[in-house]
Formats: sequence, C-alpha cells, structure tokens
Amino acid sequence: MAGAGIAGLTLALALAKFGAQIVVLERNSAISEYGAGLQISPNARHALNHLGLDQTIADCSFEPSGIDVYPDARQSPLLTLELGAAVRQRYGAPYVVMHRADLVETLYKTCRRFANIDIVFDAQHWEANSEGPALSINVQAAAQRRQGWAFALIGADGVHSHTRNNLLAGPPARYTGRTAWRALVPIAALQSHLAIDRTSMLLGPDFHLIAYPLHQRGQFNLALFINAPEPQTRSTPTPSLGRNTSQNPRLAAVMAAVADQWGAWPLYTVDTQKWFEGPIGLIGDAAHAMEPFQAQGAAMAIEDAAVLAPLLISQPDAATAFAQYQNARQPRVRQVMRTSHANGQIFHMHWPWTIGRDMAMKAQGPTGHFRRLDWLYGHKVAQSGQNM
Repeated sequence: MAGAGIAGLTLALALAKFGAQIVVLERNSAISEYGAGLQISPNARHALNHLGLDQTIADCSFEPSGIDVYPDARQSPLLTLELGAAVRQRYGAPYVVMHRADLVETLYKTCRRFANIDIVFDAQHWEANSEGPALSINVQAAAQRRQGWAFALIGADGVHSHTRNNLLAGPPARYTGRTAWRALVPIAALQSHLAIDRTSMLLGPDFHLIAYPLHQRGQFNLALFINAPEPQTRSTPTPSLGRNTSQNPRLAAVMAAVADQWGAWPLYTVDTQKWFEGPIGLIGDAAHAMEPFQAQGAAMAIEDAAVLAPLLISQPDAATAFAQYQNARQPRVRQVMRTSHANGQIFHMHWPWTIGRDMAMKAQGPTGHFRRLDWLYGHKVAQSGQNM
C-alpha cells in the first residue's frame, strides 16, 4: 500500500480484519494531514462503523443540526437544510463534521493495534515490477532498501499519485480553476456571526464559504472556495473577494477574524478510466480526485476501501479483484463527481441567475436535499464488497 492517509489506512484496517499481511509505505516521517475540517456523511459512516470505529469517531466529531444557507449577503438564512436527527432517522447513521487530522489519527492508532499491519515511514521511493500475477517491490526508506514480493500494490497516494503517474502511466491531475482557502479560528471570534450548532454556507458570485464548529477543538473550520484562473500557493497571504466583503457584514467578520492566517489549497481533479493494471491498482484521490462541493472526497475513498478489501481477499489474483472493484465503483464515483461539479457551478452563480437558484432552493424546503441525495447518503457497502 502506498500512502498512509484516509484511503490507505482505511483499506489497511479493512484488510487486516480479514487476516491479510499489509505493508503501508508513507513518504513522510510521521502521520501528518494538512488541512482542517472534514464531513463524514452516513454512507461513509456505515463503512467506518463496520470497522469498529463508531464510538471513537463520535468522541472526536460534532453532529450539526442543519445547514444555514446565506445567498448574496442575506442577513438571515434563505433556509436551513435539516441534518442531525433527521439524517439519523432516514439513513441510520449521523452526518458529522470533524478535523481531518482526528480521523487520520483514529485510523492510525487503530491500525497500530494489528500486528499484521506494518507502516514504513520515510519511504521516499518505490518501484514495482510484475510478471503475470507475481509482483516484486523495491522500497527506499530512509537509509535502508527493502525488497519483497506482494499479492498487490495499491496506490492510495493522493491526487498527484506516483502510482498512477509512473507505475500505471496514467494522466496527471488537472487544475479546476478554483482554490480553497482554509483556516481555523476560535469559536468565540465568530459565534455572534455564525451558528455554533449548525453549518453555515455563504454564497456569492465566483465564491462560497463553508463554516462549521469543531467543538472538541473550540474552533470554527472555514473553507473559502474562489474561482482562480491560476493555482494559488500556500505562500499567498490572503484571498481577495473585492466588493463582496464590504457588502456582506457576515463575510467581513469572517475575513477580519482570520486576517492573514488562511492557507491556500489549489483544487485538482483526476479523470482516468484506468484504475489498475495487473496487480497494481488505485483507490481514493489517486483514482478519482473530485471537486469538494458535495463533501464526498474522503467518503468515496472510505467506500473504495470497503469494496476492495473483501475482493482482494476472496479473488484468486489481484487483477481479478481490481477489475471487479473498478466495475463496481466507477459508475457511482462518476455520478458523485458530476454532482460535485454541478454544485460548484450553482454555488458561484451571478445575478440574475441567482434568482432562479434561490427560488428553487427555497421551494425544496428544509428536507428536499434528502430526496435529491438519497442515492448518495443511503448507500451502504456490505462486508462482501457488494452494495446493500
């Protein structure tokens, strides 16, 4: 396994529960996760619960009661989309928010309890050579070189995947024309402007802002998405919203609270039909990095792991397992990618198109999003690798 992020650690844990021997290769010297907030929808939570993580995630996450939608500088929400108890009742699992690092740490600590999971840090370079079903892997980790044979190599190494680009000759990631600016600020700094029991979504021309409380950390997670022709870098000090800030007191309060503490994260996507070749395959962002406008990137990686693990265990060779996994996952993932892209277009609309958008959102009511997304949130991955 290449990559000790959400995709790699979830798959390692799922495989370990079947008794497989797993080696996870991680480029960094320790577990690290750049970023801030993460949304875990019911479809992902069901898969994590199957791994025995329900209570651990509950202890380090927060369940918002709804989403307040503020289009175009409105001072009161256009509507509040229900979450909380309504989600639990409809889908049998909660919709929660948490810090991304807390999920990675939870997965890592759980993996450490399994003697059949070996995590190799400082794995700066690896090569794989396959002859039929046989796969030899050479790893340069710190000052040591390791060599061995494996049933499969799974690239869970992210959007700029070495496995995809170099071992499978796949396409590079494509910049979307948008950059995410992320920050964490104390709840006290914004509690008079944003609800502390709900998610807030501010919509404007060419941008939108998502904010939700991480009560375990005493912070608001903020994610500001802006159209940007060229990728912004983490060294860029602050995002610019021009007149949008001065005309929107709530947005102005957020910008003032963060000041120059934003971190820029250019958004890239991956579009490839080829998720495997022989005993080498891809999961998560390495296979299908998507725009984050349905908050399903991590969820799709978690579902990938839940589908792929039992197939790798039950099939006679890795190529057969990967073929079945690809056939099972690609249609759903592509539907999520299309939904995410459409959301980005809708969120960033200009007047007068926003008039129709806002009327449609108001007309759907506080639970209309459930009917639209039942196919997504109501999805469960069975332990057999098939859909329930």
